[in-house]
Amino acid sequence: MKITREVKTAILVISGLLLIIYLFNYLKGENLLDSSRTFFAVYNNVEGLATSAPVTISGNVVGKVQEIVFTEDGSGKLQLKLMIDNDFQFSKNSKAQIYETGLIGGKAIAIILANDGSETAVDGDFLQGTVKAGLTELVNQKLTPLQGKIENVMVSADSLLMNINDVFDDQTKTNLKSSISSLNETILSFKNTSNSINSLIAKNKEKLDSTITSFESTSANLASLTNEMAKANLGQTITELQATIDSFKNILSSIEKGEGSMGKLMKDEGLYNNIEGATKELEELLRDIKLHPKRYFRILSKKEIPYSEN
Repeated sequence: MKITREVKTAILVISGLLLIIYLFNYLKGENLLDSSRTFFAVYNNVEGLATSAPVTISGNVVGKVQEIVFTEDGSGKLQLKLMIDNDFQFSKNSKAQIYETGLIGGKAIAIILANDGSETAVDGDFLQGTVKAGLTELVNQKLTPLQGKIENVMVSADSLLMNINDVFDDQTKTNLKSSISSLNETILSFKNTSNSINSLIAKNKEKLDSTITSFESTSANLASLTNEMAKANLGQTITELQATIDSFKNILSSIEKGEGSMGKLMKDEGLYNNIEGATKELEELLRDIKLHPKRYFRILSKKEIPYSEN
């Protein structure tokens, strides 16, 4: 049977259309020649995820993101259609998590296995959609409070600088310069004094050496004297001194009690009165001898002075 040119052309056109349809679906993530499974997940935000993004299980690519559309409830949420080419079975409670594939910021879907022994996910099931915080988000989370602290520090620093500017007015700056100048003069004077001391020490080095030698000799003599004192029977001397002090205390105690001549003299009022009376009579006798010496010394020719009571 002879195939006409028209039939050949029709077959060629149909084959081209089928090839175009296959390639179109393949680019969309669909493989018409493979029995793939399809799963769905809903997200509030897909974080820049695009169609044809890889779907992985434990880091192994098992499929692609086939479609991203808004949900029909008008909530603004996004529904993802995931095409899984691998026949690996997992629980229907597994999660479809969006994550960053690298520092550049590419996104992918990871199937987080539940391993809870529940029912196996089948074609058309909905998986729980989650989003893993990426490096950029983590950095933003850390930088946001840090930014607030930095702003507060900047405000405080600005206030501090303003206060410093208020304090360091022209008069204060002049006084500060004057103080620094005085400090420089003081340092220079101290330097000159130090140089003078060094010169004085250099000129009197021999005298200083002699003085130090004498001091060392005196220290040696003092050390020798200290050793001799340490070797002396200092304990016996202290004991004898203590005995003398105790004896003196006993004497004072006896006097205080009125014992002995000194004690009676100190404590016996009658003896004191007798001594006082005898003293007065002796004074009167001496006064009478002075006034009437002829009564007692015949050889004197001094004129007698009448005696009178005072």
